[in-house]
Amino acid sequence: MSPTGELAGIGVLVTRPAGQAQALCDLVAAAGGRPLAFPTIEILPVADPEPARALLVAHWDLMVFTSRNAVECSLALGFAGTWPRVALLAAVGRATAVALTAAGRAPDLVPSERYDSESLTALPELAAMVGRRVLIVRGEGGRALLGDVLTERGAEVAFAEVYRRVRPALDALPISACWRAEPGLVIATSDEVLLNLVDILGAAGRESLLATPLVVISERTARTARELGFRTVRVAERADDPAILKALIELVKDTP
Repeated sequence: MSPTGELAGIGVLVTRPAGQAQALCDLVAAAGGRPLAFPTIEILPVADPEPARALLVAHWDLMVFTSRNAVECSLALGFAGTWPRVALLAAVGRATAVALTAAGRAPDLVPSERYDSESLTALPELAAMVGRRVLIVRGEGGRALLGDVLTERGAEVAFAEVYRRVRPALDALPISACWRAEPGLVIATSDEVLLNLVDILGAAGRESLLATPLVVISERTARTARELGFRTVRVAERADDPAILKALIELVKDTP
């Protein structure tokens, strides 16, 4: 019996970290696709959590969590999740907001359109920041834009880095060997995820990868993909799983 659904048996390479890809894989499968889990990034605790722990117990006018990983790794340091010494709590994206709410306190600020730093800093509540103390909770070496913008607006900004991202040891040979019969679409949810994928597949798998339609969640990663040589790139409307699935389906419909 031929597969049915909007993805109709197409293999979709899901590159999210292990443990964070199942919901998206389930959506792909429900649409008739074949999810292929291939995590190109691994989330680990920081080597020394004490600097972050000291910052997380302090008073802040605003605390911003940049990802679900930031929430989960902060809770793993022993915090209850209600953040009683924080006046305003912000989440960059929907998944982050859901994690904060589940932990005990819904965020006060969440972007309503695209889930990224640019959308968060566009909120009117963050226009006047002079003298306000802000803690940004993120991974090691996180994106600088959010802190830079709030600093320019007069805020006193600090960073609590609670996790690190590493490239996992993956054997690319099985998936490279059957590429033409397997992945028909690829998902990459960050620059680092995408660059790791390119490195893991290596020179032998590069041409097949670049010829495979790609879905990303930001214009920044789309630019990176095009610079690498990807020929078909679609940016999802938002960073959540339903929007990613929609972009996958649109790619299938638009591909001759």
